[in-house]
Amino acid sequence: MMKRVYTPEPYLRHPGELVVEMWRDILSSRELAWRLTVRNISALYRQTYFGYLWAFLPPIATTVAFLFLKQGGVVSAGDIAVPYAAYLLISTSLWQLFADAVVTPLRVVTASKAMLIKINFQREALIIASIAETLFNFFVRLSLVLFAMLWYGVLPAATVWLVPLGLLALLAAGTVVGLLLTPLGLLYQDIQKGLPMVLNFWMLLTPVVYAAGGDGIRDALMKWNPISPLLATTRDWLLTGQSTFLLEFCLVGGAAFALLILGWVLYRVAMPHVIARLGG
Repeated sequence: MMKRVYTPEPYLRHPGELVVEMWRDILSSRELAWRLTVRNISALYRQTYFGYLWAFLPPIATTVAFLFLKQGGVVSAGDIAVPYAAYLLISTSLWQLFADAVVTPLRVVTASKAMLIKINFQREALIIASIAETLFNFFVRLSLVLFAMLWYGVLPAATVWLVPLGLLALLAAGTVVGLLLTPLGLLYQDIQKGLPMVLNFWMLLTPVVYAAGGDGIRDALMKWNPISPLLATTRDWLLTGQSTFLLEFCLVGGAAFALLILGWVLYRVAMPHVIARLGG
């Protein structure tokens, strides 16, 4: 039994057993995941003056900042079909879904470090709780997006029914990155400290504050950014119905869902070794 816990070979040599075990652990960790979700969301906004308003503040702050930059001629938004303020709120909310999916698994697992060392439980509960927290924050921000669309008279396109697929793709892509970074982030705090800087730079290489397209260096880097087709296509499905990056979306989205399984397996294999080092 100890060999099954601390060596990856049994997992990888018996994929059928691994899938059954992973599914069983998800089912058995649902109640714990729910309790962790409630605890984490309460702790996230406890002892703050603005409380749950902090869920709204990041996209609002980004929108105000780039509106100011656009009016000053610093930022060129490109060809957009809706008022720029509504465009920014929608885009930043989509980006924040991806960014939260990246950082939340590491934060949730780090907050539960003492429990990991002392108690043997299904560690999938921590990842499920992080996904639930990410979705909670997104749906809070969704009310802001709906308000902006009503305020500016922006009507959703006929393809709005495809938007949940885009949201799932963004969530899957972010969770893949989060799963891969979590074991290393538990051992090296540099990862958790450096993630905000990396994500801020990453956002500038994603068509969040400007429309996709163009021939500059920024646009060339944007085309190689795997998150660009996910965000741009989801936004197009909501606003215009014209999907410029549909093929790229299918490729990147399919890869994200496939890599999600791989990231989950690597998380299961790595965590016992990481916990052993933390406990030692």
